[in-house]
Amino acid sequence: MKDSIGVFDSGIGGLTVLKEIRKRLPTENLIYLGDTARVPYGTKSPETVIRYTLRNTEFLVSKGVKAIVIACNTASAYGLSEVSKHFDIPILGVITPGALSAVKATKNNQVGVIGTEGTIASLAYQKEIQKLNSHITTHTQSCPLLVGLAEEGRIEGEIVELVIKTYLEPLKPQTIDTLILGCTHYPLFKKMFQKILGNQVTLIDSAVEVASNLEELLVKRGLKGRGSEKGEVGFYSTDAPNRMEKIGPQFFCESMTKVHQIEITF
Repeated sequence: MKDSIGVFDSGIGGLTVLKEIRKRLPTENLIYLGDTARVPYGTKSPETVIRYTLRNTEFLVSKGVKAIVIACNTASAYGLSEVSKHFDIPILGVITPGALSAVKATKNNQVGVIGTEGTIASLAYQKEIQKLNSHITTHTQSCPLLVGLAEEGRIEGEIVELVIKTYLEPLKPQTIDTLILGCTHYPLFKKMFQKILGNQVTLIDSAVEVASNLEELLVKRGLKGRGSEKGEVGFYSTDAPNRMEKIGPQFFCESMTKVHQIEITF
């Protein structure tokens, strides 16, 4: 689909970002790519993540997209600046919108960040928050098992609660009042996070801010569609498209058309 907005993630988690873009820009055509053959990105080296990011971007550009959102936090942390050098279309990541939302939300300047090992190791959120407000202290925790649980559709139950409690325990003494969900898979666990941390902690899902930023950028560049009919959505996966069709609606909160399997040489 020409003049579409492209969105890609390491797996199906980026469908949470696609959902918010769909809400904000319902008449735009969207193309989603989930690199399910290589999920998760959080355990990969920066060099590998950059390579994956470049190839995913190339695929979406080949489809004639007018803008791209890198929904994956790890790919945003390591690959956004690199791909922006190679392609002459607007490309957005999820780190800056998430950091900005947290800075606006915190009252006591104690912000927690949870994410994959790669995202946490990149220090991307810490650096961005410091640029926005140097008085804020950031407390981080990697949660490597959550991506796998989400990709399997396991978002509730005793095992999930035990895993999340184990990850969040080190953050409790830090008296955080804001927690950035630094992975697109994590919004699926929002109820569990809130149950464990309490309602006094604000959860930050950058997807809403990303959708808002994308609309502003499209308007500024004169790229926003002017149609009135609901846009089409195309889905692509590098592996196991049937799994995305089965589990994806939990993330996208909408029925999904056929997922097309593609092969990308990385």
